[in-house]
Amino acid sequence: MKTLGPTNALYPMLTVLVGATVGGKPNFLAVAHVGILNHGTPQYLSIGLGKIHYTNAGIVRNKTFSICLPSENLMVQTDYCGLVTGSKTDKAALFDVFYGELQTAPMIRQCPVNMELRLHDVLDYATHDIMIGELVQTYADEAVLSGGKIDLAKVKPLLFDMAGKKYWSLGKAVGDCWSAGKVLKEG
Repeated sequence: MKTLGPTNALYPMLTVLVGATVGGKPNFLAVAHVGILNHGTPQYLSIGLGKIHYTNAGIVRNKTFSICLPSENLMVQTDYCGLVTGSKTDKAALFDVFYGELQTAPMIRQCPVNMELRLHDVLDYATHDIMIGELVQTYADEAVLSGGKIDLAKVKPLLFDMAGKKYWSLGKAVGDCWSAGKVLKEG
């Protein structure tokens, strides 16, 4: 094995659009640093945002944000939301924006899955803020559901690879979780 130094090899990551109300207007930011903190109830998710981002202030002020999952067909719009700042550009004009229970976490109808979160905590690092949110509600387009559950093949999520600086799409499923390894248990 070759050593690579402290190279993050966890890519590709899901690319999302984080929504927040900033200065009374909806704004969206492309983010690939999203985490799942637990599987219980309530469920907590995290997003890592550079301190320089315009969106941070809206999240802190309103104590809400959204995580919207764009399909691969929204690659151009998603990338654009990561290239320009909401302080100078109305990125929300690209989308059909809607609100859910929290009223200050803008979401995107063109995204097949949207989650709204209540801000729980902010971890303050030198260059980044880690926003931890409690998941309040998830909205999914019926076209991406199978048996009442989100079907990733139908979502066609957009994936981000920092090392190659490329967007990727999801491949086919290769096995069943909590099942594929049973062949070793039985042997």
